[in-house]
Parts: sequence; C-alpha cells; structure tokens
Amino acid sequence: MQTNFKKAVMMGLGYIGLPTASILASRGVEVLGVDVNPKVIDIINSGKIHIVEPDLDMLVHGAVTAGKLKASLEPTQADVFLIAVPTPFKEDHKPDLSAVKSACNMIAPFLQKGSLVILESTSPVGTTEQLSQWLSQKRKDLSFPHTHADTPDVNVAYCPERVLPGRVLEELVHNDRIIGGMTPVCSQKAKAFYEIFVQGACLLTNARTAEMCKLTENSFLDVNIAFANELSMICDDFDINVWELIRLANHHPRVNILNPGAGVGGHCIAVDPWFIVDSSPKYAHLIKTARLVNDAKPSFVVDQVKAMANALEKPVIACLGLAFKPDIDDLRESPALYIAQQLDKDYQVVVVEPHIDALPNGLSQAGVLETIENAIQKADIICVLVAHKTFSKIDPAFLNDKMVIDACGLWKQ
Repeated sequence: MQTNFKKAVMMGLGYIGLPTASILASRGVEVLGVDVNPKVIDIINSGKIHIVEPDLDMLVHGAVTAGKLKASLEPTQADVFLIAVPTPFKEDHKPDLSAVKSACNMIAPFLQKGSLVILESTSPVGTTEQLSQWLSQKRKDLSFPHTHADTPDVNVAYCPERVLPGRVLEELVHNDRIIGGMTPVCSQKAKAFYEIFVQGACLLTNARTAEMCKLTENSFLDVNIAFANELSMICDDFDINVWELIRLANHHPRVNILNPGAGVGGHCIAVDPWFIVDSSPKYAHLIKTARLVNDAKPSFVVDQVKAMANALEKPVIACLGLAFKPDIDDLRESPALYIAQQLDKDYQVVVVEPHIDALPNGLSQAGVLETIENAIQKADIICVLVAHKTFSKIDPAFLNDKMVIDACGLWKQ
C-alpha cells in the first residue's frame, strides 16, 4: 500500500481545487494545479488568488514561493490525480459531466501502474464507475477497478468536498471525509492520501454510497430550506411576519425551522438534488418538489418588488447583495443575481455587492456597483437579497422614507 505521495495533480483550480492544492503543498506535497483558464494560471503562478476565501492568499503565496505549488494548462505525471471540476446541469436538469470527462482525457496519458485517481466533484451515482471506464478506454495498457477489482494498475475513488465557503481551509482539514473506493483497496489507498492533511475522521465506504452521501447531505438542506421558503410565501399571503412565526415555532423542543431567503443558490444545494431526481424520478418526489419551491422563490421576490414599483413613477430599485450566500463573492446559481437581472429589465436598478469588483453580465442598466450609502440615497425601493454582515450595520431608521423588501430577514428577525 503506497503511503508516500510525493506529487499530486489537481484538475480544477476553483473554490475547492485551489484551497485543496494549497493545503497539500503546505504539507510538503509537490502539487501541479491544472485549469482551463490561462488568466487563472498566471494569477496563481504569481502567488496570488482569483477567488475570495479567508487566508487562502497567504497559503497560496507561501506554497508558490516555496516551489511546492505551480499552475499549468496541462497535467503531468504524478502519484495521485484529483478531479475537482464543475458538474452543472443542463437546461433539462440533466447532469453535465463533460468537464469530468475532459479531465479524464487530459490525465489519461500520464497514468502509470500505482496511480491513484480521486474524483471530488459532486456527481450523480455511478459517475466514479463511468470515470474508470473513460480512463480505461484511453489506456488499454493499464487495468482498472471496474474490470480488475482485485489487482488494478490504477486505483479509483470518490471523495466529495463538504465545506462551507468562508471556512474552506479550516473545514478541509477538520471535517470528516467520506471516502468511497471502487474496491476496498482503492478506499484504503485514498484514505492514506487524505490523512496527509485531514484531521477529521476518514470514513470508508464504496463509491456509489459516497456519491449518494454528498447528494443526500445537500438534498436534506434543500428540503428544509424549501419548507422555510414555502412558509414565507404562505405568511405573506396571510399578512403574518414569518420571522416572528419561525422564532415562536422553534421554541418547541423538537422543531428547528431554518430561515427563509431569496431562494437557494451555489454550486451544491441548488444543483445536487436534481442529480437524484434525474437518476430516480420514480421515487424522488419530495426532493423534486423542494427544488421547485426553492427555484420559484426568486420569482416570488421579483413579483413583490414589481408590485411596489408599479405604483411609482420611474422608481429606482437598490438591490443589496448578489452573492448566493452571505459574506462571500460566489455568484454561482445565485437567486439574488437572478432577481437583480429580472428587475433590471424593467426598472432602473442600482447594485451593492461589497465582495466583487465589477458587475457580472446581465445587468446592463445597473451600470456600476454602488456604495451602500449612495444606493440607499438614490433608491425608492430597497431590496435586501443577501444578509451580508456589512448590511446589518445599516440603521433601519435611515430607511424610514424608503419602501423595503427584506427577503432574508436582515431587519425583521
């Protein structure tokens, strides 16, 4: 059993790949990070970062300076290959595994006897087996676990990330990891690798269970958020303060309702449940319904704002927040961004998002990012979409002459 992993290749240098690569490098592993974006390569090789995550800048700078972390457009030979690339869904909510397959095609020429390949990307059940097949098609000179379970030349495993943006470096080290090898030997070899930096428990299972575990975790959150979001819409219909309702209901010793918001975003919770629905449509009724509820919430907020705006002549709407959750810069699948884009089609919109430097595409009328003070001064309607800490410092009295829609309960709890 190989336990001395001297060199690793990380396919994908995004919100998971880069932090993982930098932690490995800080533990003495020589890491080559691979990404398809040349700008990302240049930024990292200069010792800087292209994403916002506490303390990541110092870790990357130190790893690059020490010569332990480099970035490239192409992989090379290594002891272990990790794949942390996007796995979005297509328009019909079918999983898009094209980036995983592309990563397989890129690393295949560099595999050798004893190589370990680990998929970290959140994936539908069965993807790790598919990955093994893709690799074997490219390297017929090597054996893989799906055909040689006892003694494969290349070991293959699945180990999903389960970290919180804003605490990624801490949780990569301290959280428990679910490691699902295609064989018990694959699991043990992957465990030996993760023990280089993981201080939490490394829990072993098979690949399919590990894949389903990650989908289950995010679907559990999605279902519970959907209950809160559905309550918020019902309470609006009944003219009930949903925040007060939830606070009172949670005094029951066995009730713990989550807080509603503008919807559900991000690369995990807003996407992963659809993988289960696509794979098991006969049984995934509750999971599908939760997804539909959460996907409908942004349009509900848009309709609330429009009801206010249509009563005014040439209203100016301030959208506070674009990220998919508080205090990060990540806009992936963001309901706040969707809301701002929809309002921008019909009204003058000003945007406040303290965690980004430039507005994304789809906000043509908004022009530039505004400060909180300027946005509130200009706006007739204030729409709080993300509970950034900086927004909580706004004195509600400053909004007395404004119309306010607080989709995340920043001032209503």
